[in-house]
Formats: sequence, C-alpha cells, structure tokens
Amino acid sequence: MTGLFIFTISYVAISCAVLPAYTPKIKTQNSVSSLEEIELGGVKQSILIRSEDKSNPILLFLHGGPGMPLMYLSHTFQRELEKEFIVIQWDRRGAGKSYNKRIDTLTITDEQYYKDAIQLIQLLQTRFEKQKIFLAGHSWGTYLGSLLAYKNPELFHAYVSIGQVVNSDKSRPLQEAFIRNKAKELNRNDALNDLDKFGVGAYEKWLFKFGAELHADTSYRPFIKAGMKSPEYSMFDAFKISKGSNFCSKHIQYKLVESTIEAEIQSYKIPCFFIVGKYDMTTPALLIEEYFNTVSAPDKKIIWFNQSAHFPFYEEKDNFFKTMVEIKNQVLTQNKK
Repeated sequence: MTGLFIFTISYVAISCAVLPAYTPKIKTQNSVSSLEEIELGGVKQSILIRSEDKSNPILLFLHGGPGMPLMYLSHTFQRELEKEFIVIQWDRRGAGKSYNKRIDTLTITDEQYYKDAIQLIQLLQTRFEKQKIFLAGHSWGTYLGSLLAYKNPELFHAYVSIGQVVNSDKSRPLQEAFIRNKAKELNRNDALNDLDKFGVGAYEKWLFKFGAELHADTSYRPFIKAGMKSPEYSMFDAFKISKGSNFCSKHIQYKLVESTIEAEIQSYKIPCFFIVGKYDMTTPALLIEEYFNTVSAPDKKIIWFNQSAHFPFYEEKDNFFKTMVEIKNQVLTQNKK
C-alpha cells in the first residue's frame, strides 16, 4: 500500500516526539517486551516482541505493502493479544525501521522475504522453545503467509489470513466498478474525473473516501494520529515509512509464484482462518470468499467483521482479540486430542 500513505506520512514523522524508540515494559513476572535489531539474510531488520507471559504461544504478524509496516500501529490493537500470545511484529527488509537505502535492490524479492521469514521463525522457535507458531498475514502479508503455510505446514499451528490477496487482475475491475458506482450514487464527479485521468493511481484515494479501506473513516488520518503515539517509532523511523514503502514497491520482484495465489495454492495442510472486513475492496471481500470456498484445509473458517473494511484488527480490535483467542483455544485443544 503506497499512494496516500506516502504522501502524508511525513506528518507522522514531524509530529513524533524527538525521543529514541522504545517499547514499554510489561510488569508481569514472566513477561517479555523487547524492540530489537537482528540480522536476517545478511540484512539488519527490526522486530518487536511483547507478551505478558513467555509460556504463551508465538503469534507472528506479516505486514502488508510489501513495504508498509504494521509495527507503528501495533500499540493501538495488540495489548490484549499480549495476554494470550507472544506477539511478534517484524519490519521486513526495506520496510519501516528496517529501511536502509544501501540494501541491495536485487534482494527485494518474494523469495528473499520467504527465506528471511523462515530464518526468523527458526530463531523464535529456538529462543522461546516452541515447536510451532501461529502465523497471521495482513494484505500483502497474506501473499507471503500463504506461501509459508503451504510450503512449511510443520512450522505452524494455524494460518490466520486478514485481507487475503487472491488475484490482482480480478481485484482491479471490481475496485473500479465500486468507485464508479459510489461516485454516481453520491454525485461525486470528481471521483469519476480522477479515474478517467489517473486510472489505477486514483483507486486508493477513493477507496478511502468511500469507506473501503477504513469503513468508519474516509481518510488515512487515524493512522497518522496512531503513528504519532507509537513509542516504537522515533521521528527518524517515521520518515522511513514512506521511503521504505516506495523502495519495496519499486524494486519488488516475484520468483516464487508464476501466476496468483488463487491459482497456485488450492490446499493447506494446517487449519486456516480467513478474517474478512465486510466492506473491504482493497482486497475485495468477494474474491476472498470465493477463494475460501474453493480451497481445502483440515479445518477452515471464514470470519466476517461487519463493521470493518481492510483493517479489521484496527477497526474492531475487541472482536479481533476475541476471535484470535477462540482460534488459539480451538487449535491447541484439537492438537491435544
């Protein structure tokens, strides 16, 4: 995701306190709260590890973009999750706190992201003495998450997809039709003019304005406000958000999938849970539902968030927490049988 975020994220940076990045300490006996820089695939990358109890299972989030980090929003939605999981936020190479202009652009590939993810998972398994982890992907992170879950089922308790990437070629016509229909309904000729002039380049602006990115808001402003309050991001880090997003979007190369996730992955060997915002047109909910209906897994469930668009964990954080705990309990109970 780029566009409007990149145009405005400088306001986050300007508004951030000029203080070093840190993560607040968790004051429980067996807690972990750590903001770290580690080396994955020869490149230094930032991770955030938080939990009230290190005996909890690991939950690794894969952010979208491919270069739009989630760590700077994590303080808005994951505090309750930290009671039930060891929550890991990871700014991938080139993204957010892990942005560095000296990174070899030839390594900005899905293949290298995949290798970095495997290395990270193995480090987490060793550090916390866990055989398996829970994997959650959001938006573009579901592209990487689907590949990891498909190719390495032995590493995961379950795969949680949030805004699943299915088929970009099918998404664009649906997005344009949605924007045009909304524009006519609301007499927004400016939206129609933007589509005619800029094509795909206008989609993100109008998906926001018409409630298909955030259902309860018409702009990116809530993310800016949230970013201003992120302790894990310094002012310097905040400037990296737009740079990293541009960098990754410009240089990303695809080597692992010849066509689409829809075509390449028809079955999983682990439980899969698809969380879908009812009003999501960024990764159109209709396509996610179609994919869910065709894919096979030992256990699968589609979970609708009826007050959300593309960011259900942000717009309905209490419901998201409840859902994740239910998934955890269900999967771990089944594993004991």
